[in-house]
Order: sequence, then C-alpha cells, then structure tokens
Amino acid sequence: MGVFTVMANGQKGSYRIADTAIRTWAEEDRPREKLILKGRQHLSDAELLAIILGSGTRSESALGLARRLLAAFDQNLLELGKKNCADLMSFHGIGEAKAVAVIAALELGRRREALPVAQIPKVTSSHDAWRALAPFLSELDHEECWMLCLNRSNHITHRIQISTGGRSGTVVDAKIIYGKALEFKASGIIIAHNHPSGNLQPSDSDKKITKSLYAAGQQLDLPLLDHLIISSKGYYSFADDRML
Repeated sequence: MGVFTVMANGQKGSYRIADTAIRTWAEEDRPREKLILKGRQHLSDAELLAIILGSGTRSESALGLARRLLAAFDQNLLELGKKNCADLMSFHGIGEAKAVAVIAALELGRRREALPVAQIPKVTSSHDAWRALAPFLSELDHEECWMLCLNRSNHITHRIQISTGGRSGTVVDAKIIYGKALEFKASGIIIAHNHPSGNLQPSDSDKKITKSLYAAGQQLDLPLLDHLIISSKGYYSFADDRML
C-alpha cells in the first residue's frame, strides 16, 4: 500500500493508496493487456467491468471500483443490469460517464443474448426455450407473458409478447394465445411468464392456467409443449416437472 503527498489549499497532506494503480502492475495482470494476451475468457467479471469503467479514483483503481460495485450486487450481473444511471452514480467513484458506459455495455450483452429466432433453429429442451425467451423476461420488474410458435420440426417460427401486467400478475388469455398460434400456423407452442420476485415455484393460478391451456391445445390439435416460469435466478419448466 503506497502513500503520495499533495498540496491542497496550501496545506500539505499525505494520502494512502488503498489499491495500487493498475499501470504499476505486471503487464500480464492488467485487465486490458490480459485480454489481449490471454483472451477475454480468462478475465473475471470484475476485470471486464474495470475495462468498461476505464479508470478508478485517486485512492482506488478501476479494478477495485469494479469489485466494490459487483460486491454490492452479490456478484450478480443481472441485478447490476437492472440499475439506472442514478443508481450507479450513488457509488463513490462513478460519475455519469462511467454509469452510462456500464449500462450501455450490459444492454449490448442483453441484446446479444436476444438472438434472432433463426439462430436458435430448433427447440430440443426447456433450456433452448429459456434461451429464446430469457433476455426478454429475466430482468423485468413487472410480469409479462410471451409465446414461442413452433413448426412440426420444433423450429421456432415466431416469438410473440402476449401480455404485460404489474408486479404480481399479467393476463394469460387462452383465446389470445391460440388465436395468435393459429394466425401464425404453429404446430405447437411454448408459453412463458416471469416472476419478478425471483420465486420460480408455480402458483395455484399458474397451475390452473397451464391445465386450461393444455386442454385447449388438445382440442385444437395444437399442443402446449411447455410453460416456463422465468426469473433472474433461472427457470422452472412444467414439462420437465411432468406437470403437462
């Protein structure tokens, strides 16, 4: 831990450096150089975030600032991604420019995960369906319902928002769901909604709606293949749990 001396208002004072400046580290240990030399996959979340932040403060390196920021959100990038500029600027060392950079970078990551349907050619598991829908549902602070339309080969043909609601519920209307499915000539559908609370267990209402949709699909020869509940913690699959 180093010490440097500054003059402030004519007064001489010493300040202790809590986190050694990155430029004094071995080149292979600096986040930017480490990425170039070893590849992005060898960097921790904190090191990647430090590159985005660009600099720290007089008493803290960019990496120290990144570690402190991540620690405040239990190392959870999804939680960090929900924050706005004001939230991030409440942290010492993060001004408007740094806050904007962090938000922009995380939004790019979210958009990258929101792959075009053509890049997820076939749903072979609940995980494939989750990948197609999680970018739209996992970080919301209110409930929404979405649907995947599949053809006979289980390729995704359409990804559709069915409804949006409040923090404790949204409308899941069988007529709307199957009306859209018939409109887009689906051979099967998967629906999903999110739980902003993070609780992945289906409620009695979720079970009732799923049972009703499954029965309607059997009548129309347009099966409900799965119903996912999505949160920032993961997902629950009715099909995997043999609830369909």
